[in-house]
Amino acid sequence: MTEDARGDLRWGSIAGLVRAAAARYADREAVVDGRVRVSYAQLGERVERAAAAVIAAGIEPGDRVAVWAPNTLEWIVSALGAVSAGAVLVPLNTRFKGSEAAYVLRRSRARLLFVTGTFLGTSYVASLRRAAAEGEGRGPLPGLPHLEQVVVLSEDAPDDFRTWKEFLAGGDGTGAETVRERAGSIRPDSPSDIIFTSGTTGSPKGAVITHAQSLRCYDVWSELAGLREGDRYLIVNPFFHTFGYKAGIIACLMRGATMVPQPVFDVDTVLANIAAERISVLPGPPTLHQSLLDHPQRDHHDLSALRLVVTGAAVVPLQLVERLRGELHIATVLTAYGLSEASGIVTMCRRGDPAEVIASTSGRAIPDTEVRVADQHGRARPAGTAGEVWVRGHHVMQGYFEDPAETAAAVTPDGWLRTGDVGVLDAEGNLRITDRIKDMFIVGGFNAYPAEIEQLLGLHPDIADVAVVGVPDPRLGEVGRAYAVRRPGSTLTADDLIAWSRREMANYKVPRTVEFVAELPRNASGKVLKRELRARLVRG
Repeated sequence: MTEDARGDLRWGSIAGLVRAAAARYADREAVVDGRVRVSYAQLGERVERAAAAVIAAGIEPGDRVAVWAPNTLEWIVSALGAVSAGAVLVPLNTRFKGSEAAYVLRRSRARLLFVTGTFLGTSYVASLRRAAAEGEGRGPLPGLPHLEQVVVLSEDAPDDFRTWKEFLAGGDGTGAETVRERAGSIRPDSPSDIIFTSGTTGSPKGAVITHAQSLRCYDVWSELAGLREGDRYLIVNPFFHTFGYKAGIIACLMRGATMVPQPVFDVDTVLANIAAERISVLPGPPTLHQSLLDHPQRDHHDLSALRLVVTGAAVVPLQLVERLRGELHIATVLTAYGLSEASGIVTMCRRGDPAEVIASTSGRAIPDTEVRVADQHGRARPAGTAGEVWVRGHHVMQGYFEDPAETAAAVTPDGWLRTGDVGVLDAEGNLRITDRIKDMFIVGGFNAYPAEIEQLLGLHPDIADVAVVGVPDPRLGEVGRAYAVRRPGSTLTADDLIAWSRREMANYKVPRTVEFVAELPRNASGKVLKRELRARLVRG
């Protein structure tokens, strides 16, 4: 295959990409995780050993394998090992509580789970055990009947779970030929991962993406961004998100860049890593870059190696782009737009675009795809007018996992994906997102879905009715504000509800403010009029 062939044709599968990267960039540094430094050849060996252990554990091609852990070398090896064994990866959000993780595990029928031990003071094992304590399953978690094995990515594990070391040892009897044969059997159109994302119903849905889609999209992303061999890439975007996994791990494998995973966003650690590791590539939400620019100790760190920033996920101030270029002398600053249902990438700016285009738009459609701003009947609207963003091309998901009804609602018979976002195309084809039909708001780079949060808040015994809207926040971009109706006789306070929320849902979902109201404004069909709630906020 020629070197300039498309990514899906050149490598065929993610397993093929890992093998090719291990051979081509053998001696180059692949991952730096704390004091551990791993070359591409060593990474290839570790992934093959993990794949052998996955096969020995009885996982068959197409089985789902989940990873619930922060950005670490073990996440990279376990995930790539599972995918190289033909399994379908199901990444779990590290902000999830036990019940939220259990829902995705149950919905995907994952047979194997890799989970971190304690992270940010929380025992994920204990949290999951509490959430799945009751049921008829025979595995370690009765409430998850399909989950047969849990592997803790640490040196210690409960008796009914396995440690990472024990799990890997279990594959020592599986020969390299068996691993290569399994990897070689993966078809480009085989599913590689299921990224769960919530929709307007509030129930998470899994977008199914194939090996070919992942490879083709992030070969394109790497080319448009200008990622190159020898780059050192600080991956702060979480691996459970398409941006962290595919624009991070997959893109680095393609170009021979060094991955430096950072488990938690902390601006002091980011600054220290950039200086110590000579970081040249730093994608992330605008809040990350704003924090970097405004840090009082910024000038005490050598940031001169930084040359590439890719951002998105929120409105990008023109001043931010200008400061990154002017104060930090970053040669390339780009913005992009994507969603899980379109393999994480739809549009992207190009190198050389003026600052005004980069700040005010998300760029143009990636090659071989179409973007349309449509009216309610799906007809294209003229440039400069708003409508729903529709997308068609090689990156559109295969569908929602085992959910034909939701798939049919999202993808038209002729292949157009209805994104649910409102946008405007300019005369050059640059897309500007102006609103979100689904009412989603973005908290520090994390997508928050009001319907899902409302569903969780509704479980509180003192809440009779509730609506959530996103409101501006100077640090996080947007945060949630809840309008709640108490049950008769309740003395529930805003602080009480916020404290309860912190125990029951991921932190980015927790409303930062609560206003109690006698009733929610609704239209004749009973739908909450959120525009009135937003107008009420504006009025003060």
